[in-house]
Amino acid sequence: MIENLSPRIREMLEKSGALLTGHFILTSGRHSANYLQCAKICALPWYCEELGDELAEKLCTQLGTKKPCDLVLAPALGGVVIGYQVAAGLGVPGYFTERDKEGTMVLRRGFELKPGQKILIVEDVITTGGSVLEVARIVEEAGANTIGYACIFDRSNGSFRPGPPVFSVAELTFPTYTPDQCPLCAEGKLQAVKPGSRK
Repeated sequence: MIENLSPRIREMLEKSGALLTGHFILTSGRHSANYLQCAKICALPWYCEELGDELAEKLCTQLGTKKPCDLVLAPALGGVVIGYQVAAGLGVPGYFTERDKEGTMVLRRGFELKPGQKILIVEDVITTGGSVLEVARIVEEAGANTIGYACIFDRSNGSFRPGPPVFSVAELTFPTYTPDQCPLCAEGKLQAVKPGSRK
C-alpha cells in the first residue's frame, strides 16, 4: 500500500508530484483515485540516477554477480530514461524498443540482439506486465535470454511473476475498480480522465 513506502521514496513522490489524486482511467481500463506519473520522477536527473543505481546494485547483490547481463532493453517511452540509468550503473549498453505504425513493439535504430546474450528488461512501472512481455518476445525471437525484469515501481500486487525474477525499488498498490463498480463514478463528482501514454 502507499503507506508502506520508505521515507525516501515518499519524499521523491511528493517532491516530484508523481503521485496524482483524482479520478483516473488506467491503461487496463480500470478506474482509480490514484495515478502514478513516473515520468515526473524520471524528469529529475538526481532522482533517476539514484533509483537507477539502486536497481543496478539490487540486481548485482541478489544475483551474486557484478555483471548480471550483457545489455539492458527498455520499452519506449516509459522505460527509456530509467533503462539508460540502470545500464550506466551496470556498465552495459542500453537499448530500447518502440512501437511501429501498427502498434507492434519492435527493435529499430540499428539495435540488434545476438543469440545467447543475457538481457535485462527495464521499465519504469510494471502493472500487468504487458509491455515488458512484448519486449521479452523480441528477446526470445533473437535467440537471446531474458535474465530478469527491473522497474522502479512494481504495481502488479504480486500478479506479475513471469519466471525470470522481478526487481523493483518499491512495491506500490492502491485500489482499482471496474467502471461499473467504481465509487467515484457512482458519486459523479469527478470526471474520469486518462493520463497514461497509451491511447
